[in-house]
Amino acid sequence: MVRILTTALARNVTGVWGAAGERWLADLPALVHGLAADWDLTIGEPYDLTFHYVAAVLRADGSPAVLKVGFELAVEATALTAFDGGGAARLLRADPARGALLLEQVSPGGRLRDLVPARDPEATEVLAGLMRQLHVAPVAGLPTVLSQAAAFDRHDGPVPADLVRDAAGLMRSLCATASREAVLHGDLHHDNVLSGTRSPWLAIDPHGLVGDPGYEVGSILFNPHPDDRDPVLLDLVPARLRQLSAALGEPEDRLAAWGFVKAVLSSVWTADSGGDPGRALDVAVLLRP
Repeated sequence: MVRILTTALARNVTGVWGAAGERWLADLPALVHGLAADWDLTIGEPYDLTFHYVAAVLRADGSPAVLKVGFELAVEATALTAFDGGGAARLLRADPARGALLLEQVSPGGRLRDLVPARDPEATEVLAGLMRQLHVAPVAGLPTVLSQAAAFDRHDGPVPADLVRDAAGLMRSLCATASREAVLHGDLHHDNVLSGTRSPWLAIDPHGLVGDPGYEVGSILFNPHPDDRDPVLLDLVPARLRQLSAALGEPEDRLAAWGFVKAVLSSVWTADSGGDPGRALDVAVLLRP
Protein backbone atom coordinates (compact mmCIF):
# COMPACT_ATOMS: atom_id res chain seq x y z
CA MET A 1 0.00 0.00 0.00
CA VAL A 2 1.56 3.31 -1.09
CA ARG A 3 1.48 6.34 1.17
CA ILE A 4 -1.04 9.07 0.38
CA LEU A 5 -0.75 11.43 3.34
CA THR A 6 2.43 12.72 4.98
CA THR A 7 2.92 14.85 8.06
CA ALA A 8 4.33 17.76 6.05
CA LEU A 9 1.42 17.73 3.59
CA ALA A 10 -1.16 17.68 6.39
CA ARG A 11 0.57 20.50 8.27
CA ASN A 12 0.95 22.74 5.22
CA VAL A 13 -2.53 22.19 3.80
CA THR A 14 -4.31 22.83 7.09
CA GLY A 15 -2.07 25.82 7.76
CA VAL A 16 -3.00 27.49 4.47
CA TRP A 17 -6.57 26.32 3.82
CA GLY A 18 -7.83 25.61 7.34
CA ALA A 19 -11.08 23.64 7.57
CA ALA A 20 -11.30 23.32 3.78
CA GLY A 21 -7.83 21.80 3.83
CA GLU A 22 -8.85 19.30 6.51
CA ARG A 23 -11.81 18.19 4.38
CA TRP A 24 -9.58 17.85 1.33
CA LEU A 25 -7.07 15.74 3.26
CA ALA A 26 -9.85 13.45 4.49
CA ASP A 27 -11.07 12.94 0.92
CA LEU A 28 -7.59 12.63 -0.65
CA PRO A 29 -7.10 8.83 -0.46
CA ALA A 30 -10.43 8.16 -2.16
CA LEU A 31 -9.72 10.92 -4.70
CA VAL A 32 -6.32 9.46 -5.65
CA HIS A 33 -7.68 5.93 -5.97
CA GLY A 34 -10.60 7.22 -8.05
CA LEU A 35 -8.25 8.99 -10.44
CA ALA A 36 -6.09 5.87 -10.67
CA ALA A 37 -9.13 3.85 -11.70
CA ASP A 38 -10.52 6.43 -14.14
CA TRP A 39 -7.17 7.17 -15.82
CA ASP A 40 -5.87 3.59 -15.61
CA LEU A 41 -2.84 4.50 -13.51
CA THR A 42 -0.62 2.49 -11.19
CA ILE A 43 0.28 4.77 -8.30
CA GLY A 44 3.87 4.78 -7.02
CA GLU A 45 5.43 6.42 -4.01
CA PRO A 46 4.86 10.16 -3.56
CA TYR A 47 7.61 12.71 -3.91
CA ASP A 48 8.48 15.04 -1.01
CA LEU A 49 5.06 16.56 -0.39
CA THR A 50 4.57 20.20 0.54
CA PHE A 51 1.24 21.72 -0.55
CA HIS A 52 0.03 19.18 -3.14
CA TYR A 53 -0.06 15.43 -3.53
CA VAL A 54 2.50 14.49 -6.21
CA ALA A 55 3.44 10.91 -7.07
CA ALA A 56 5.11 8.92 -9.80
CA VAL A 57 2.64 6.78 -11.78
CA LEU A 58 2.60 4.32 -14.65
CA ARG A 59 0.03 4.69 -17.43
CA ALA A 60 -1.78 1.77 -19.04
CA ASP A 61 0.85 1.54 -21.79
CA GLY A 62 3.62 1.32 -19.20
CA SER A 63 4.90 4.86 -19.77
CA PRO A 64 5.86 6.91 -16.69
CA ALA A 65 4.04 10.09 -15.67
CA VAL A 66 3.38 12.22 -12.61
CA LEU A 67 0.03 12.65 -10.87
CA LYS A 68 -0.49 15.98 -9.10
CA VAL A 69 -3.59 16.68 -6.98
CA GLY A 70 -4.29 19.82 -5.01
CA PHE A 71 -6.01 23.16 -4.58
CA GLU A 72 -6.06 25.83 -7.26
CA LEU A 73 -4.41 23.82 -10.04
CA ALA A 74 -6.60 25.18 -12.85
CA VAL A 75 -4.22 28.12 -13.33
CA GLU A 76 -1.23 25.77 -13.52
CA ALA A 77 -3.06 23.72 -16.15
CA THR A 78 -3.74 26.86 -18.20
CA ALA A 79 -0.08 27.90 -18.07
CA LEU A 80 1.17 24.44 -19.02
CA THR A 81 -1.27 24.33 -21.92
CA ALA A 82 0.07 27.67 -23.15
CA PHE A 83 3.69 26.46 -22.84
CA ASP A 84 2.80 23.27 -24.79
CA GLY A 85 6.01 21.57 -23.67
CA GLY A 86 8.28 24.42 -24.74
CA GLY A 87 10.63 24.77 -21.79
CA ALA A 88 8.26 23.04 -19.37
CA ALA A 89 6.89 19.60 -18.54
CA ARG A 90 3.96 18.67 -20.76
CA LEU A 91 0.41 18.52 -19.43
CA LEU A 92 -0.95 15.11 -20.46
CA ARG A 93 -4.40 15.26 -18.90
CA ALA A 94 -6.36 17.46 -16.50
CA ASP A 95 -9.50 17.26 -14.39
CA PRO A 96 -10.05 20.76 -12.96
CA ALA A 97 -13.14 19.68 -11.01
CA ARG A 98 -11.06 17.21 -9.02
CA GLY A 99 -7.94 19.40 -8.95
CA ALA A 100 -5.90 16.77 -10.78
CA LEU A 101 -3.13 17.00 -13.38
CA LEU A 102 -1.32 14.20 -15.19
CA LEU A 103 2.14 15.44 -16.16
CA GLU A 104 5.13 14.36 -18.17
CA GLN A 105 7.72 12.79 -15.91
CA VAL A 106 10.94 14.76 -16.33
CA SER A 107 13.86 12.38 -16.02
CA PRO A 108 16.54 11.86 -14.90
CA GLY A 109 15.22 14.80 -12.86
CA GLY A 110 18.35 16.33 -11.34
CA ARG A 111 17.70 19.84 -10.06
CA LEU A 112 19.36 22.93 -11.47
CA ARG A 113 20.18 23.97 -7.88
CA ASP A 114 22.99 21.41 -7.87
CA LEU A 115 25.00 23.70 -10.18
CA VAL A 116 25.07 26.50 -7.58
CA PRO A 117 27.39 28.11 -6.59
CA ALA A 118 30.26 26.41 -8.44
CA ARG A 119 28.61 26.64 -11.88
CA ASP A 120 26.28 29.56 -11.27
CA PRO A 121 26.80 31.27 -14.69
CA GLU A 122 25.81 28.02 -16.39
CA ALA A 123 22.67 27.77 -14.24
CA THR A 124 21.77 31.38 -14.99
CA GLU A 125 22.14 30.78 -18.73
CA VAL A 126 19.78 27.81 -18.46
CA LEU A 127 17.17 29.98 -16.73
CA ALA A 128 17.51 32.72 -19.35
CA GLY A 129 17.04 30.17 -22.11
CA LEU A 130 13.91 28.80 -20.45
CA MET A 131 12.46 32.30 -20.16
CA ARG A 132 12.90 32.81 -23.89
CA GLN A 133 10.87 29.63 -24.50
CA LEU A 134 8.21 30.08 -21.84
CA HIS A 135 7.24 33.70 -22.51
CA VAL A 136 4.57 33.10 -25.14
CA ALA A 137 1.73 35.47 -26.04
CA PRO A 138 -0.83 36.09 -23.26
CA VAL A 139 -3.80 33.74 -22.94
CA ALA A 140 -7.09 34.03 -21.06
CA GLY A 141 -7.56 32.46 -17.66
CA LEU A 142 -4.38 33.60 -15.93
CA PRO A 143 -4.08 36.26 -13.20
CA THR A 144 -2.01 39.35 -13.88
CA VAL A 145 1.25 40.24 -12.19
CA LEU A 146 -0.38 43.43 -10.95
CA SER A 147 -2.99 41.42 -9.03
CA GLN A 148 -0.21 40.35 -6.66
CA ALA A 149 0.24 43.91 -5.42
CA ALA A 150 -2.72 43.27 -3.10
CA ALA A 151 -0.34 41.29 -0.85
CA PHE A 152 1.56 44.52 -0.13
CA ASP A 153 -1.65 46.36 0.74
CA ARG A 154 -2.73 43.65 3.20
CA HIS A 155 0.60 43.23 4.97
CA ASP A 156 0.85 44.50 8.51
CA GLY A 157 3.71 42.45 9.86
CA PRO A 158 7.45 42.15 10.35
CA VAL A 159 8.66 43.21 6.89
CA PRO A 160 9.69 46.88 7.23
CA ALA A 161 6.83 49.14 6.18
CA ASP A 162 9.04 51.39 4.06
CA LEU A 163 10.26 48.41 2.01
CA VAL A 164 6.67 47.25 1.48
CA ARG A 165 5.54 50.75 0.49
CA ASP A 166 8.40 51.22 -1.97
CA ALA A 167 7.91 47.79 -3.53
CA ALA A 168 4.17 48.34 -3.96
CA GLY A 169 4.69 51.65 -5.73
CA LEU A 170 7.50 50.32 -7.90
CA MET A 171 5.52 47.24 -8.89
CA ARG A 172 2.63 49.36 -10.12
CA SER A 173 5.04 51.63 -12.01
CA LEU A 174 6.83 48.71 -13.68
CA CYS A 175 3.55 47.12 -14.75
CA ALA A 176 2.35 50.43 -16.20
CA THR A 177 5.52 50.91 -18.25
CA ALA A 178 5.95 47.33 -19.55
CA SER A 179 6.83 47.27 -23.25
CA ARG A 180 5.14 43.88 -23.67
CA GLU A 181 3.32 41.18 -21.74
CA ALA A 182 3.66 37.40 -21.87
CA VAL A 183 2.65 34.23 -20.10
CA LEU A 184 5.02 33.82 -17.14
CA HIS A 185 5.99 30.79 -15.13
CA GLY A 186 5.71 33.00 -12.05
CA ASP A 187 8.06 31.01 -9.80
CA LEU A 188 10.99 30.19 -12.06
CA HIS A 189 14.10 29.28 -10.10
CA HIS A 190 16.67 26.55 -9.58
CA ASP A 191 14.42 24.18 -7.58
CA ASN A 192 11.71 24.26 -10.26
CA VAL A 193 13.98 23.22 -13.14
CA LEU A 194 14.81 19.55 -13.73
CA SER A 195 17.17 17.78 -16.10
CA GLY A 196 15.36 15.91 -18.86
CA THR A 197 15.83 13.75 -21.91
CA ARG A 198 13.33 15.43 -24.26
CA SER A 199 15.12 18.68 -23.46
CA PRO A 200 18.22 19.21 -21.30
CA TRP A 201 16.26 21.26 -18.75
CA LEU A 202 12.52 21.68 -18.18
CA ALA A 203 10.54 23.81 -15.74
CA ILE A 204 7.90 22.41 -13.40
CA ASP A 205 5.28 23.83 -11.00
CA PRO A 206 4.35 27.11 -12.74
CA HIS A 207 2.26 29.60 -10.81
CA GLY A 208 0.93 30.98 -14.09
CA LEU A 209 0.73 34.75 -14.61
CA VAL A 210 0.47 37.30 -17.39
CA GLY A 211 2.64 40.41 -17.29
CA ASP A 212 6.00 42.05 -17.81
CA PRO A 213 8.63 39.35 -18.54
CA GLY A 214 11.05 41.16 -16.19
CA TYR A 215 9.01 39.90 -13.23
CA GLU A 216 10.34 36.40 -13.93
CA VAL A 217 13.88 37.37 -12.90
CA GLY A 218 12.93 38.04 -9.28
CA SER A 219 12.81 34.51 -7.88
CA ILE A 220 16.13 33.62 -9.50
CA LEU A 221 17.98 36.18 -7.38
CA PHE A 222 17.22 34.70 -3.95
CA ASN A 223 17.25 31.02 -4.92
CA PRO A 224 18.22 28.27 -4.48
CA HIS A 225 18.30 27.60 -0.74
CA PRO A 226 16.41 30.80 0.20
CA ASP A 227 16.69 29.94 3.90
CA ASP A 228 20.49 30.03 3.69
CA ARG A 229 21.76 33.55 4.35
CA ASP A 230 25.33 32.69 3.35
CA PRO A 231 26.91 35.92 1.99
CA VAL A 232 28.51 33.86 -0.80
CA LEU A 233 25.05 33.27 -2.24
CA LEU A 234 24.07 36.91 -1.81
CA ASP A 235 27.24 37.97 -3.63
CA LEU A 236 26.00 36.14 -6.77
CA VAL A 237 23.18 38.65 -7.32
CA PRO A 238 25.03 41.43 -9.24
CA ALA A 239 26.64 38.97 -11.67
CA ARG A 240 23.31 37.24 -12.25
CA LEU A 241 21.67 40.56 -13.08
CA ARG A 242 24.39 41.49 -15.56
CA GLN A 243 24.17 38.08 -17.22
CA LEU A 244 20.37 38.08 -17.42
CA SER A 245 20.32 41.61 -18.79
CA ALA A 246 22.70 40.62 -21.60
CA ALA A 247 20.92 37.33 -22.33
CA LEU A 248 17.39 38.78 -22.36
CA GLY A 249 18.12 42.19 -23.88
CA GLU A 250 16.48 43.95 -20.93
CA PRO A 251 17.92 46.97 -19.09
CA GLU A 252 19.79 45.86 -16.00
CA ASP A 253 18.28 48.57 -13.81
CA ARG A 254 14.76 47.45 -14.74
CA LEU A 255 15.55 43.83 -13.92
CA ALA A 256 17.08 44.95 -10.61
CA ALA A 257 13.86 46.85 -9.87
CA TRP A 258 11.82 43.72 -10.52
CA GLY A 259 14.25 41.77 -8.35
CA PHE A 260 13.62 44.19 -5.49
CA VAL A 261 9.85 43.95 -5.93
CA LYS A 262 9.76 40.16 -6.03
CA ALA A 263 12.17 39.84 -3.09
CA VAL A 264 9.91 42.03 -0.93
CA LEU A 265 6.83 40.19 -2.19
CA SER A 266 8.37 36.84 -1.25
CA SER A 267 9.31 38.25 2.15
CA VAL A 268 5.71 39.38 2.70
CA TRP A 269 4.27 36.01 1.68
CA THR A 270 6.69 34.14 3.94
CA ALA A 271 6.15 36.46 6.91
CA ASP A 272 2.37 36.31 6.52
CA SER A 273 2.53 32.51 6.74
CA GLY A 274 4.63 32.70 9.92
CA GLY A 275 8.04 32.02 8.35
CA ASP A 276 11.38 33.79 8.19
CA PRO A 277 11.88 35.70 4.90
CA GLY A 278 15.50 34.57 4.83
CA ARG A 279 17.69 35.60 1.90
CA ALA A 280 14.80 37.22 0.01
CA LEU A 281 14.86 40.07 2.52
CA ASP A 282 18.63 40.40 2.16
CA VAL A 283 18.24 40.65 -1.63
CA ALA A 284 15.52 43.27 -1.20
CA VAL A 285 17.82 45.42 0.93
CA LEU A 286 20.66 44.94 -1.56
CA LEU A 287 18.55 45.97 -4.57
CA ARG A 288 16.45 48.70 -3.02
CA PRO A 289 16.42 51.63 -5.48
